[in-house]
Amino acid sequence: MERLVFLLVGCLVLTWSVAHLYRVAALALQIVDTPNHRSAHRQATPTGAGIAFIGIFGLSLLLVDQSGTLSSAGEIFYDLLPPLLLVAAVGFVDDMKPLPWTVRAPVHLLAAGWIVKQLGFPVLVVFGVSLDLGFAGIVLGTLGLMWLLNLYNFMDGIDGIATAEAIFVLGSVVLLGLLFDLSGLSQPLLTLLACCFGFLLINWPKAKVFMGDGGSGFLGLILGSLLLAEQVVNPWVWLILLGWFITDTGLTILMRLARGEKVYEAHSQHAYQHLNRRYGTSRTLLLIGAINIGWLLPCAAVATIAQDWAMVLLGCACLPLLIFQYYCGAGRAGSS
Repeated sequence: MERLVFLLVGCLVLTWSVAHLYRVAALALQIVDTPNHRSAHRQATPTGAGIAFIGIFGLSLLLVDQSGTLSSAGEIFYDLLPPLLLVAAVGFVDDMKPLPWTVRAPVHLLAAGWIVKQLGFPVLVVFGVSLDLGFAGIVLGTLGLMWLLNLYNFMDGIDGIATAEAIFVLGSVVLLGLLFDLSGLSQPLLTLLACCFGFLLINWPKAKVFMGDGGSGFLGLILGSLLLAEQVVNPWVWLILLGWFITDTGLTILMRLARGEKVYEAHSQHAYQHLNRRYGTSRTLLLIGAINIGWLLPCAAVATIAQDWAMVLLGCACLPLLIFQYYCGAGRAGSS
């Protein structure tokens, strides 16, 4: 236990420290996100700092693996590092010099397919019936990972939101695992949580650095990988915990499609962006955090117990969010 605590504290402190060092280097090299009419920030801010928590997390895996203490439940992280780092690398390059979608999309497809080939697609339980989707599941899993990867990038539009969401999801899974004595809790899952905490200390409003596309893509892809691997909790529970991100992005895209807009064009029409303009970043993060903890976490706990009805509970969890986000203005243009 002492060794684990030392590892987690070390990951937190090192991530915070490396992020600060990166900030100094990024300012010197002018790797910055310059604000425009859609931006929530008002001054040029170093971007691409997700390399800090990615690097420390990867290093922790290598060290644990060399020591021979990497559990079988934790091997998923180690085996999937290559596609995860590939997505992070392309995202980091995109942070420095925007890449066309014709470059990014094939890489995302390759990484997602690689991960699904390694993990397969889980057997889904619907109303007590187990469904093995076979090849259709492989296709669905690949497309789903690509969607979650890009969804996380879409939602990384204000200080701290992507980091805070990862902390909520990972922390909730750890909590549910402890409460219900579930197997699968792994050291790497805890170290990823610690790394995210370390990064949030420098990413909280007003953020001193942004994680960039490399960091957001990495987080989206690794959370999707955990979902497919059914680590600790079932896939429906992972989706419930990701409910705010999924509904905000889905509703915004549907609203824009209904108006005939080009959904691939950059915008600032998500519900969280409307809330941010109205109440400020800190209050928006606290509101979303309260919804996550006060609504989605209890729904996830019930779905962990009543697994046969988890899909229905996913719908019940998301419906109030969709109604709230609609009235917040999701998918509608607003002042920048």
